[in-house]
Amino acid sequence: MVVQIHDPDTKRAIARSILEELRDWFAIDENREKYIRDSAGWIFLAAKEDERYVGFLCLKETGQDTAEVAVMGVAPDRHRCGVGRQLMDKAKETAAAAGYSFLQVKTVRMGKYPDYDRTNMFYKSMGFKEFEVIPVLWGEDDPCQIYVMYLK
Repeated sequence: MVVQIHDPDTKRAIARSILEELRDWFAIDENREKYIRDSAGWIFLAAKEDERYVGFLCLKETGQDTAEVAVMGVAPDRHRCGVGRQLMDKAKETAAAAGYSFLQVKTVRMGKYPDYDRTNMFYKSMGFKEFEVIPVLWGEDDPCQIYVMYLK
């Protein structure tokens, strides 16, 4: 079940519990802590199974008509079980209901790291289209791939 969380402390606690399990993707402590801090101010969707939060997704406004999937994480033992798809479906629904026309997401360009190749394939399977690569946004070692989706 995917629910929207409003309490800032609960948002930070869920983000921390998931991101701490995903150090392969969120290895830089400073960046991980920033996601946790910033999640308190974003639209926060959480996937819950029984009494455990197993994933979350945050949306932030990047323009009058565009929301971005700012951060998303699913507990490793729940990868490839539909949790990410449920979160993304709810994110699309939530962004459209909030009046956004586009949804975007940034990740590391396909072909750079196998783990991120799976991430890229997930976004494509959800209907995102390749928009632009910005080679130096995160540094030359991590070229930024931007995907977009039209919501209307």
